[in-house]
Amino acid sequence: MATGMTKTALTRHMAEKLELTNKQSAAFLDMLAETAIKETKKNGVFIIPGIGRLVKAERKARMGRNPQTGAAIKIKAKTVVKFRVAKSAKDTIAPPKK
Repeated sequence: MATGMTKTALTRHMAEKLELTNKQSAAFLDMLAETAIKETKKNGVFIIPGIGRLVKAERKARMGRNPQTGAAIKIKAKTVVKFRVAKSAKDTIAPPKK
């Protein structure tokens, strides 16, 4: 499995490309994450243009099964966070087959 870019590597890459210090680019990433969390919690959605959106969604209560015993169990309703990839990013990363 390929490893992804770490926060340190991303910080250094941004600093190099934007001619900033590592500290400034790290502060930007931290502020972006903080803002995304705060706005998603408050408004239910946060959009990063060209990349995607964080969406807060409600899951209904439902019946499930215990995989070990096969017994039916009730799963409570809960709030979850989903990430939906922007169409432009999806088409660039994995172009549709023709």
